[in-house]
Amino acid sequence: MTTTGFDLDMTLIDSRPGIQAVYQQIVAESGFVIDTDLVITRLGPPLEWEMANWMPEADVPHWADRYRELYPEIALDRVEALPGAHEALAAARRRGRTIVITAKHGPNARLHLERLGLEVDAVFGQAWREGKGEVLRAEGATTYVGDHVHDMEAAGLAHALGVGVTTGPCSGDELLAAGAGLVLSSLEELPQRLV
Repeated sequence: MTTTGFDLDMTLIDSRPGIQAVYQQIVAESGFVIDTDLVITRLGPPLEWEMANWMPEADVPHWADRYRELYPEIALDRVEALPGAHEALAAARRRGRTIVITAKHGPNARLHLERLGLEVDAVFGQAWREGKGEVLRAEGATTYVGDHVHDMEAAGLAHALGVGVTTGPCSGDELLAAGAGLVLSSLEELPQRLV
């Protein structure tokens, strides 16, 4: 049975409005200056990495926990599926299992998928780069679909086909340079490629 992995943020969902709203609440509560417009242009790495750009390292764990606490109430209703997400998952399911591997907090990832009716067999949260590669290997995934160069590196680590989509912060050339075997402008193009 074939297993196809998908990233979440900016691959299956456009999470920018929700993430920005949560960061704006963090600004209001913490008093730290955070350029939320900049933050949403470079989604992908773990939350703690981004927060470390805006506050002392000692404060990051507290505000990361607070972010995850606020997230369901503030972000969920602001986030929609990207074009082609439902169809891409359906096409992958016709081949076998579908899994989501994301740097996002797992419970929050599941809430998005449930709210948007995006059906997958399993969700693996708080995984990044090498961590994603480890999950891909453990799950026997043959393909990983993502929008970030580190997604393509994770696919390479697992000897899986990296399928890059240019719906996130990385260009097609960047995704190819990171090891993508295929680059698409949208998930709308994926079903015809999954044969």
